[in-house]
Amino acid sequence: MVSSRGRPYQEEPMRVAVIENMRNTGLGALAAALEEAGAEIEWFRVWQDGILPKEISGHDALVVLGGEQSALDDETHPYLPELARLTRRFGDAGKAVLGICLGSQILARAYGADNHLGIAREFGWHRIGVTADGRADPLLLALGGEFTIFEWHADTFSLPEGAVRLASSPVAENQAFRIGRAVYGTQFHFEANLDVVEQWKAEFPDTIARIAPGWLEKHAELAARHGGAANAAGLAIARAWVSLIEREEVEMLSQASA
Repeated sequence: MVSSRGRPYQEEPMRVAVIENMRNTGLGALAAALEEAGAEIEWFRVWQDGILPKEISGHDALVVLGGEQSALDDETHPYLPELARLTRRFGDAGKAVLGICLGSQILARAYGADNHLGIAREFGWHRIGVTADGRADPLLLALGGEFTIFEWHADTFSLPEGAVRLASSPVAENQAFRIGRAVYGTQFHFEANLDVVEQWKAEFPDTIARIAPGWLEKHAELAARHGGAANAAGLAIARAWVSLIEREEVEMLSQASA
């Protein structure tokens, strides 16, 4: 490929900023899709230092992961308002944005929707229904009318103005939405493949036992029944979103013209 001035472009690897709101969150299926695409990932561990990207020009896409806090916990997590503004800046610039669980709730906040706390508890593998718009959307196109995926949340949100609802469940009406070309929020944890779920099971047994009594004892059976389908759906969603990242081309001067 050459530029308008006849000079070759250097195809840089896509650069993706990942915001980790809670330690050891894990990218799971999304890591696999990004690796396939040769992406460069820069982690921002805001749970540790609150540091966010200063500019949007350094990255082609933004991922905001989940966490135990709510999207409105500004007092205990003072970076949240700035993070909401950052997601909006990426989206308004036409860049790909992905919010997962808490990330989707922060996206909803950024685009003027309401966050509803503690009214929509789901945990474990669940069936998610795909809307008519979702069946035609690149993110969920390969999944048909419903799919199985992992959930872990208690909060939900109203649909931002101008957003398209892509998926729904009886507990949380807004399971996935799109704004513009490639700003996506998923309430469900499509990144949570069997390896990620196993890690969460090992790290948070007391929390899981409290919110889902009996699940730990049934985990092996549930994983055998639902894990394969959830892994396949999660990887399909991850690959679909990664395919929407648009890289900025960097023009290179040839030695002859230098």
